[in-house]
Amino acid sequence: MSVSALDGSETTTPDRSPDNTPPEHHPRLAVTVLCAAGIVVALMQTIIVPLIPSLPTLLNAEPSNTSWALTITLLTGAVITPIGGRLGDMYGKRRMLIASMGAVTIGSIVCALSTALVPFLIGRGLQGLGFGTIALGISVMRDIVPPRHLGASVGTMSASLGVGGALGLPFSAAIAQHLSWHALFWACAVAAVAGGIGIRLTVPESRAPSGGRFDILGAIGLTTILVCLLLPLSKGAQWGWAAPLTLGLFAAFVVVALAWWFLERRLATPLIDTRLAIERPVLLTNIASIAVGFAFYSMQLIPIQLLMAPTASPNGLGFDMLTASLVLTPSGLVMFVCSNLSARLTARFGPRVSLAVGAVILGIGYTVFIVAMAGPWPMTWWLMVILASLIGAGLGVAYSAMPALIMRAVRVEQTGEANGVNALMRVVGTSTSAAVVGMILTASMMSGTTSDGSTFTVPTTSGYLWASGISLGACVVAAVLAMAIPATQPIRVDQTTRL
Repeated sequence: MSVSALDGSETTTPDRSPDNTPPEHHPRLAVTVLCAAGIVVALMQTIIVPLIPSLPTLLNAEPSNTSWALTITLLTGAVITPIGGRLGDMYGKRRMLIASMGAVTIGSIVCALSTALVPFLIGRGLQGLGFGTIALGISVMRDIVPPRHLGASVGTMSASLGVGGALGLPFSAAIAQHLSWHALFWACAVAAVAGGIGIRLTVPESRAPSGGRFDILGAIGLTTILVCLLLPLSKGAQWGWAAPLTLGLFAAFVVVALAWWFLERRLATPLIDTRLAIERPVLLTNIASIAVGFAFYSMQLIPIQLLMAPTASPNGLGFDMLTASLVLTPSGLVMFVCSNLSARLTARFGPRVSLAVGAVILGIGYTVFIVAMAGPWPMTWWLMVILASLIGAGLGVAYSAMPALIMRAVRVEQTGEANGVNALMRVVGTSTSAAVVGMILTASMMSGTTSDGSTFTVPTTSGYLWASGISLGACVVAAVLAMAIPATQPIRVDQTTRL
């Protein structure tokens, strides 16, 4: 039987899979459950945001210490994403998915019961261990979804990141405001339990695990590398970019990364196949993913500040957290819709074109924002809705194309590992964006006084313009790299999608 592959070419698959299941059967329920689990995990990234100003009081701790509630989740999520992908390839992806949802459940319960900082941080770290769910879910789909439905399914799974991120702020703000912050984490625990049960009941174990010996030394090395990179990126502004601790961690990152790279190349079964990682299609896709992740997170930082800035400040709209979050919510919904558009675009022109188109749409969004900020007219909420929608559309197209590019370039038994590394590259991009954009906005702060006499401190217009200009440059880099990915890439013989 002839079916469309991810790049739009025709490939031949047997009429029956090895277990005699008709290959045209589309496991829609399993795909729906996986996407819902992805949304639950994505919520963990933003639910904490409305609580940040209150955490010192709620947990009786210093503000500098409570900021670890964001950092520790980022670190554990970055570490587990590639490691979880490798473990999924070795011991079963469904098993790792259920373990991921279990970690989110336990972490949420710990947070809900916490009244002090240390247990709360432990809970947030456990929540971060669920971040590999989206990459694992995409890998499972390659094994259980028929080829002609794979692009749309993967696109929807990728979009769950944006949907969860967009819904996280209003969801958490509403519950924390009208119930309690403990109720917020109990709701997360219930959602994670439901996700784990749904995966257990609907998602089949996709293929025989590859087995083998887990590279413990490689995992320790990778963990050290990520901590030495992401920790100073997230804390550099607080510690000082020229502080000995910040510079020392960056130096350790370089030394450990080089040693780890040479070690992994000498192993028969490494944690990450470094030879595959430097192949042109995989390497260019991962670098483009860093650029897109940078552009994505910039728009998580900039609009919310403008929406919540006092009306007495330049371009400030004076909304509260809940209203500001609702203004930005359409971005996630648009991202969801455009993920299906990306699948059609990929089937017609190939995933590299989809990635380039997504980066261009992101660039258009930043261009609109720069023109609006530099122009004489005032900023409005509806302009922010248009901007958020453009960013969501670009992300929906680009994020859906990345797994398609990765899956064309790797063998089936390496899907989890490769998707995990690609997801990690997006985390590196978002972390770099948080550091660079945060530094620019902080350096451009201005103070003022509202009509009732209260003072405020907000970034200047020039700070927003510089941050947006750098992010626009990242979009250009992503588009150029996407078009540099080989257009005619043969489908590997062992890449047949099966049920």
